[in-house]
Amino acid sequence: MSKYLSLIIPAYNEEGRIEACLEAVQSYLSGLEKSYEIIIVDDASTDRTLDIVKSNDSCVRIISYEPNRGKGYAVRQGMLASEGDYAAFTDVDLSAPIDQLSKLFNAIEDGYDIAIGSRAVKGTVIPVHQPLYRELGGKCLNKIIQLLAVPGIKDTQCGFKLFKGDAARKIFSRCIINGWGFDVEVLYIARKLGYRVKEVPVTWSHMEGSKIHPFRAALRVISDVVYMRLRQLTGRILKNSARLNNEPGDQGQ
Repeated sequence: MSKYLSLIIPAYNEEGRIEACLEAVQSYLSGLEKSYEIIIVDDASTDRTLDIVKSNDSCVRIISYEPNRGKGYAVRQGMLASEGDYAAFTDVDLSAPIDQLSKLFNAIEDGYDIAIGSRAVKGTVIPVHQPLYRELGGKCLNKIIQLLAVPGIKDTQCGFKLFKGDAARKIFSRCIINGWGFDVEVLYIARKLGYRVKEVPVTWSHMEGSKIHPFRAALRVISDVVYMRLRQLTGRILKNSARLNNEPGDQGQ
């Protein structure tokens, strides 16, 4: 039977945070009085992350594989395995507290297909800011992302997003980016498929212990987005060429 909500949590070497994350998530979801599943996607952790998750109760599903493939791959596996009428993903550190999910559901109830948590729109509350260089770098990165792929979306990289379940599975089945740029690809494809996206202000706090090297991650996101657009452009050229020659062509994205 389908669930009301599938919550995907990607994890890589999170033995210090995964237990607290599961406790908070399960406590909140149980209070909704709706059916749900939590899908932990273990991205080839080398610590005790997987053992801790296995010791949890039966409402947690586990996807595990080797080798490590990246957050985009992990979230994609979780989304494609989901059974919920709605599907969301969040980060282990719960930078956006899980109770902020109600704000995303409000946007879905207003007629949107996808609601994304944002740190950059009016109404956002940030009790603990990132270091200034990270905030400024993030703003610069977003300007590039808007220029290349998703104009008008001010924060693509917040790891807190909710989808109608069928839309999520349709979108993620078309995704190929395994790294940090996957958020942009998801939103780009969503728009191409005609889904309505709402950027929602949430409460968000910077959490210590991030494994992300900001400059390196930003370069990877940009390269992912450029690759995505080139692939899409190449697919369009092949499609047009095939049409002119009455041959089947690659549809691309």
